[in-house]
Amino acid sequence: MNIQRAKEEIKDAIEAYFLKDEYGEYVIPTMRQRPIFLIGAPGIGKTQIMEQIARECGVGLVSYTITHHTRQSAIGLPFISKESFGGKEYTVTEYTMSEIVASIYQKMEATGLKEGILFIDEINCVSETLAPAMLQFLQCKSFGNHQIPQGWLIVAAGNPPEYNRSVREFDVVTMDRVKKIEVEPDFEAWKNYAYRAHIHPAIISYLNAKPLHFYKMETTVDGKFFATPRGWEDLSRLIEVYEKLNKTVDREVIIQYIQHPKISKDFANYLELYYKYQADYQIEEIFAGNIPDILLKKIAHASFDEKLSVISLLLAKCSNQFKQYCDLESYMTMLHPQLVLAKECLLGAQSGQPVVFLEDLLQRISVEKEQKQTAELLTAAQKHYYLKIESFLEDCIRDSKDQLVENGASAFAIIKEHFGTERQKFQDARSTAGLYLERAFDFLEAAFGSSQEIVTFITELNTNYYSVHFLQNYECERYYQYNQKLLFEEQNQELMKKINMLL
Repeated sequence: MNIQRAKEEIKDAIEAYFLKDEYGEYVIPTMRQRPIFLIGAPGIGKTQIMEQIARECGVGLVSYTITHHTRQSAIGLPFISKESFGGKEYTVTEYTMSEIVASIYQKMEATGLKEGILFIDEINCVSETLAPAMLQFLQCKSFGNHQIPQGWLIVAAGNPPEYNRSVREFDVVTMDRVKKIEVEPDFEAWKNYAYRAHIHPAIISYLNAKPLHFYKMETTVDGKFFATPRGWEDLSRLIEVYEKLNKTVDREVIIQYIQHPKISKDFANYLELYYKYQADYQIEEIFAGNIPDILLKKIAHASFDEKLSVISLLLAKCSNQFKQYCDLESYMTMLHPQLVLAKECLLGAQSGQPVVFLEDLLQRISVEKEQKQTAELLTAAQKHYYLKIESFLEDCIRDSKDQLVENGASAFAIIKEHFGTERQKFQDARSTAGLYLERAFDFLEAAFGSSQEIVTFITELNTNYYSVHFLQNYECERYYQYNQKLLFEEQNQELMKKINMLL
């Protein structure tokens, strides 16, 4: 299965394992809650999805790469204690608490989260001395004498033998006690994530044209050459920063991330052309509503790859606007309940001390942000929304003090004024995103009519998280017209396949 389906499977397991009956007991007893063994090629996102799952499910996460640990850190250090048996005293060996188990309790204390995920990476690459402890861990959910706390799902990850010579095969007894999930690289599944994670459009465009370069692992006489999703994502972040710093991303930079000479060279050439097309086709002019005839003549004689690159540039500009709209919507959604609470209190019980109430509200929001941040339950975007809400309330408090407000009604009037400004920003973002989409269609229709290139544009819109969300709240007649045509063509092709199978 692909990484997206694996993520859903793990979330479903969390929901099932953490379900309790009317007596507060887990419906699936702890001993029947099989550890999940996630096995797949390196670099496809196994570790990353664990962070996403923990945030989305609101549970704790403790991660360990087990190859970095010794037997002592895994099961604890031995010490001598005394026990009495049959009236006689004996010295016996016991073990201190495992560092890994202790980390779970520390996480619970620090965050207040009593349920979570213990993620052990590279579990099938442990040393010979640590192997028995890992088998005990998977079979009995314990390290040494110490059990994993109830309410903690065990997820172990490993690589197939062909990717790592240190891999140890688990026996049937162990495998019969785990929930095994095999993950395969899948570009289409990753592309959905890539749009939402705002991976650089040049990378998405390149991999659309050459999906086999998304994941490549080759062993040659000169060593291992590879390209992985992790490499593409890290390269994307570097390209973004280099663009801001006006630095060049050439082949020598790319091969540091995409460690496959042929692919890194090919992408370096593509990226150079991508920037050239950005200048040649005057993308900014297109979105300003100007489409010079010379551009239409130029693209009419362009190669198909060049046309796809131009479509990618149009999509990138639209996507940036869609994301701004979605970010503002998420911020407004988080801000709204705080303003509802403020209205209720300022026009009610707290009307006599409006500034004190607003300062208390700001403090509560700041504490909530810090608690969620400590528990690692906030994405970078969610943290920014909290910061914007804090800034909003700080502005309201400052204006309330400056205007010497003495009652809740006056303070709420200030809040309404500031909220009106934020709402106007949101409406402007929606209008701008809609305008960009319409102007992209203007250029595409002028350049291609209703040919395959527009189908490509529509297909990518339907893949992009931000465009899908935007189009749920914006009426674009041309999008629906072309989308219906695309659906009809897909259904017709599917019907023809079925007919051909019967012949």
